[in-house]
Amino acid sequence: QVQLVESGGGLVQAGGSLSVSCAASGNIFSINAMGWYRQAPGNQRELVATITSGRVTNYADSVKGRFTISRDNAKNTVYLQMNSLKPEDTAVYYCNADVVTAGSGNRPRGYWGQGTQVTVSS
Repeated sequence: QVQLVESGGGLVQAGGSLSVSCAASGNIFSINAMGWYRQAPGNQRELVATITSGRVTNYADSVKGRFTISRDNAKNTVYLQMNSLKPEDTAVYYCNADVVTAGSGNRPRGYWGQGTQVTVSS
């Protein structure tokens, strides 16, 4: 099986910066796309940013120009650098990865991390 563990969440003042990371481990053969999603109280989970295995990126309009997603394929890790943070960025941030496991017949499936809290104070 596969586990995704996020780290780096916390409390930051508006206008500040924060970085979070997510490391995948387990019976991994390869990882295709990876991404970050977030969910604020009373809201649905929404896409923040994605990155392919070839490092092609995509961002939600609300974070474009402020957030940067990156990955280290050798470490099976994805990162999210968050700058110019706003109170509306406050949410639980979840890591996602499309993983091909050994014995899966090269068929990927999605896995989720447990989430990490990011709180931006005004």
